[in-house]
Amino acid sequence: MNLTMELDRRAWVVQVMGLPVSVHLRGPEVHSDPVAERVERVFAELRELDAVFSTYRPESVLGRLGGAMPDPATAEPLVREVVELCELARMRTDGWFDARHLPLPTGGTGFDPSGLVKGWAVERAARRLTDLPDHDLCLNAGGDVLLRTAPGRPAWRVGVEDPGHAERLLDVLERADGAVATSGTARRGTHILDPRAGRPAEAVRSVTVVGPELLWADVYATAAVARGADALDWLATLDGYAGLLVDTAGRVRATPNWPGTRPAAQTCAG
Repeated sequence: MNLTMELDRRAWVVQVMGLPVSVHLRGPEVHSDPVAERVERVFAELRELDAVFSTYRPESVLGRLGGAMPDPATAEPLVREVVELCELARMRTDGWFDARHLPLPTGGTGFDPSGLVKGWAVERAARRLTDLPDHDLCLNAGGDVLLRTAPGRPAWRVGVEDPGHAERLLDVLERADGAVATSGTARRGTHILDPRAGRPAEAVRSVTVVGPELLWADVYATAAVARGADALDWLATLDGYAGLLVDTAGRVRATPNWPGTRPAAQTCAG
């Protein structure tokens, strides 16, 4: 019996936070107004968070600070939470994720938590849907994916894009719950900074991280790109997380616990 075919499905796609965000639901009430209203509240919350944290909007909280680090003692609760999470991320990654001295859209360097905010914001907004009874969720924010599935339901299938060939997949993951996050150069070029060298990280094309939380999967993927080709050994030490890395030579390697079908080491053609 194909349970996937028996479930009603619906998808919504909106441009928010500067990227396409899609919500895919499976369940008995996906065409109902109350479910559609919940989905719209997800997008509305993402817009509200973008209005606070966008470094591209001069009227945002961070835009008004002009790259200065918010003072946790006086910042509003959401900003204080993100500042504290960024510090935790810096410690968890041995400094390879560091939001304190990053290039700003307006020039110069300063505090930019964007590498953490997207995963954090998606997880926060998705709470409006994860308690929806008897429904499955796949929320995709520009390639970073959050998954929830009711017990006994078929898993979602998530493709891992080849950074050198957008039309080709490196692997396909079957995941019922958790997160899949990818960082790299395919979409935005060498935008991730090596915080120790103070220059763009160029040794890795992409890193995909799978784990239970999107916030940390995204942070770890970004830190791994900054760390370089030896990041796979570090990723292998992270409890509950697995990684797939593509270096500049096109070689694809995975941590031993990688949940896909990709071999531990393989070279991409082209």
